[in-house]
Amino acid sequence: MRVGILPLILVLVWAAPSRAEQELAVYPGTVHTRIGNDLLINGQYHRMAYFTTQDPMMKVAKYFATFWGKQGYPVVVDGDMDEEGVVSAFFTREGLQRSVVLRRHMGKTVGFTVLKDLWLYEKPPAAGQDKMIRVEGPLFSSDVGSRDEAGGSRHSTQIVDRPLDAVRQELASKFTAAGYKPVRETGGKLDGQRTHVLEYARGAEQSMTTLVELEPSRVAVSQAWVGTDRPDGMPNADAVRQAREAATRQGLAKEKTP
Repeated sequence: MRVGILPLILVLVWAAPSRAEQELAVYPGTVHTRIGNDLLINGQYHRMAYFTTQDPMMKVAKYFATFWGKQGYPVVVDGDMDEEGVVSAFFTREGLQRSVVLRRHMGKTVGFTVLKDLWLYEKPPAAGQDKMIRVEGPLFSSDVGSRDEAGGSRHSTQIVDRPLDAVRQELASKFTAAGYKPVRETGGKLDGQRTHVLEYARGAEQSMTTLVELEPSRVAVSQAWVGTDRPDGMPNADAVRQAREAATRQGLAKEKTP
C-alpha cells in the first residue's frame, strides 16, 4: 500500500472536538507550531502542526516509523526521502491516523504532523445553510475550513466548464439573492490568464471569490469566507462595519413599519 504525497498534503489543510483532541506526534528536540485550531477537509476532521530540524529526512522518517511500529501499529512509508516523504500509522482501535509529511527546504527538514479522525464525518450542510456561494455543476470541488472561539473560515475550490463572464454573473446574482452587499470588484490578467475578484459582505461575514480563466470555456473558482464577532478579525474591517450598520438600519426600519 502506497500513500501519495499530494493527497496527504491537500488533506492537511478543519476538525471539531473529537478523538483528534489527542496529542499530535512530536519529533524530539524540536518546537511544534500548531497550524490553525480545528481543521475540516471535505467533511473529515484533522489537526496539524509543523516543525523544522537539521536532521536528514531519512532519520526523521525512521524515528516515526520505528516509534509507531514498536507500539504495534500498522505503518506505511512512502517517498524518495530525499526531497519528500510520508510516514503514516493507523490506530485502528481509536479510529485515528497519524502522519508526518516531510519536505526539504533551505537545507532543513520541514515536517507536518497530522492527526486525522477516520470515523467522524461532517455531512454537507443542508440546502440554505451552506455559508459558501457555489457555482452549479462543477467538474471538481474541494472544501477546507477552520474554526475557533471567535468564529470560523472556509475555503472552497471549484473547476467549472463555463466561460468566465457567465460564472461571474451567476455568482454575482447568487450573492445578491443571499443578502450580500458588494464591497469591491476587480479584473485583469495574471500570467496571461484573465482573472476576476468579487468581494462581498453580509453582517459579520465576508467573502472573497477569485476567478481564473484556465481555458476560454473553463474557469477555476477559489472562494474564501470568514465569519467572526471581532471586526478586527476580518480581512476588510471597514466593509464589515458598513455591512453590519446597513443590516441594523434595515432591521430597525422593519420594526418601525406598521
